[in-house]
Amino acid sequence: MANIEIKDLIDSGVHFGHLTRKWNPNMAPYVYTERKGIHIIDLYKTAAKIDEAGSALNKIAASGRKILFVATKKQAKDIVADKAKSVNMPYITERWPGGMLTNFVTIRKAVKKMAYIDRMKKDGSFEALSKREKLQINRQRAKLEKNLGSIVDMTRLPGAILIVDIKREHIAVAEAQKLNIPIFAMVDTNSDPRPIDYVIPSNDDASKSIEKVLSYLTDSISEGLSDRKKSKEQEVASKAASKEAAPVKEAAPAKEAAPVKETAEAKKEEK
Repeated sequence: MANIEIKDLIDSGVHFGHLTRKWNPNMAPYVYTERKGIHIIDLYKTAAKIDEAGSALNKIAASGRKILFVATKKQAKDIVADKAKSVNMPYITERWPGGMLTNFVTIRKAVKKMAYIDRMKKDGSFEALSKREKLQINRQRAKLEKNLGSIVDMTRLPGAILIVDIKREHIAVAEAQKLNIPIFAMVDTNSDPRPIDYVIPSNDDASKSIEKVLSYLTDSISEGLSDRKKSKEQEVASKAASKEAAPVKEAAPAKEAAPVKETAEAKKEEK
């Protein structure tokens, strides 16, 4: 697992919470002190929680399940998209589509609609449409790509969901809770950590803080994917070795020719 340095977390501003008057009392266990009207997060607890979350994400990635990254706020969306792409995981950085998890079948139909439009363009049937129909379909395709293009490869519900700013992404939290999908999240001092399975107390507003925390988590995911790849290679190698070591079956011995019955004439001659 990644070696988490407290100094690195301080340099990235992970310890800065919200104004004291905006805090959520349920975050009290993770608050170290208050300075100039701002809560300071206990980074030793943050480091422990990052390590705990990283271990869990490592196991989920090693099992082959997908981890859905979610962040629609301006300062987080580009970072989240880059981190998710680096480990080949789906992500939502535009508006959260209502029913993304709880009505996943409908969402998959919309994704398949994109594939259908692409097939139309390849087989030439798109060219047979009128100019107006082409324009409408292209607009529809662009809208679907913007909102759902990043989850094309997510063919089933994710094994976990990783969120930046649970107050903003409260619908995603509610849907994951309803389906018992584990929730990993960066939680600031103005949020309620109780619905979250793996709370990472941290500054979820500063891009440096988001970058730092997600770097540790994606490293853990990457290790899990690497372990899965190695185990698959070993499995293939062991199967190949067992086939080579299997004894070759010996051919069955040829049956002796049955003695030819003497004819009645031969018996007469002997007499």
